[in-house]
Amino acid sequence: MASHLFRAAALLLTSALALAHAPAPAAAAPPPVRAEDRADPPGDHLTVTVRDAGSGRDGTYELFCHPAGGSHPDVDGACRALDRNTRWGRDPFAPVPPDSLCTTVYGGPATARVTGTWAGRPVDAVYVRRNGCEIGRWNGMVPLLPDLAARGHFMANSPVR
Repeated sequence: MASHLFRAAALLLTSALALAHAPAPAAAAPPPVRAEDRADPPGDHLTVTVRDAGSGRDGTYELFCHPAGGSHPDVDGACRALDRNTRWGRDPFAPVPPDSLCTTVYGGPATARVTGTWAGRPVDAVYVRRNGCEIGRWNGMVPLLPDLAARGHFMANSPVR
């Protein structure tokens, strides 16, 4: 019985050594990129439309990141804000969940719509400032969206009597 165990151990050791010195199989090449998956132009591209935010802040702006460019008033800051909010498995443009408990605060009539492509995914997001959650969502995207809190556009609702 000991000789059978010895032979089995020797066979196992020989097989392990043979595998360790065998050349690794060639890695399969990734499939080619399909034409519909290519960004045109390359990189991330968003169109930001802001309304009712006040003089000098309303308008439609183009933003390119990776590489940075476009007509947005703060291209580098907007790209940094987007990079800061981008995490694997999390949509940086996701709306406030419908079951959220939000403060009753009115942040003004400003609205924004962001469309385009970010991190290879289509974007079509709407931003409003109708409650504390929505204001927080907006503020998390500053300077992609204009900073309205710094200019006195943050207004609390009057208490009901």
